[in-house]
Amino acid sequence: MPKHLPTHLDPRSPLVLDTRDLPRRPGVLRTVERTVPAPADLGLELIGVPEGADLSLDLRLESVSEGVLVSGTVTGPIEGECGRCLRPITDSLVVTIQELYAYEHSTTDETTDEFEVGRMQGDLIDLEPALRDAVVLALPNNPVCRQDCPGLCPECGVHRDELPADHSHQQFDPRWAGLSQLIRQEE
Repeated sequence: MPKHLPTHLDPRSPLVLDTRDLPRRPGVLRTVERTVPAPADLGLELIGVPEGADLSLDLRLESVSEGVLVSGTVTGPIEGECGRCLRPITDSLVVTIQELYAYEHSTTDETTDEFEVGRMQGDLIDLEPALRDAVVLALPNNPVCRQDCPGLCPECGVHRDELPADHSHQQFDPRWAGLSQLIRQEE
């Protein structure tokens, strides 16, 4: 068995697609609609899909000469925290997937590097790597609760939304006290 394939795919796994009922004739297609639990660690440091959350897959499996082209959308919830103010963020995400999975011993399988295209193991396709790539690339690196989020005060840590307009932490150096009195006299 080639080194780049996992030792065994479990056909009962929710993100493993079985293509036995998809004839190996170009142009034949089958649709797959299912809801699967999200795998662990599907996201970035500040935002991601909670483990076990429902992901809705709406996929099209199309037989092509070198393998199976999987395309469609994945929809699911995302949770995280704002990178500016640390408030919780909940939203939903819709990502598009399109990945070619080469048949074993096909020309594509034999002539491409191991990470250029997906590989089928028998009649099974492991959708998790493509799903993980699509979701993680669609997530923002620095999520914000809203575009105009002012963040936290760096001195006291209070949300700037909750502070009065004249909020300040200016501390005067006593060595400059004489100059500050001169400024006040001129005003």
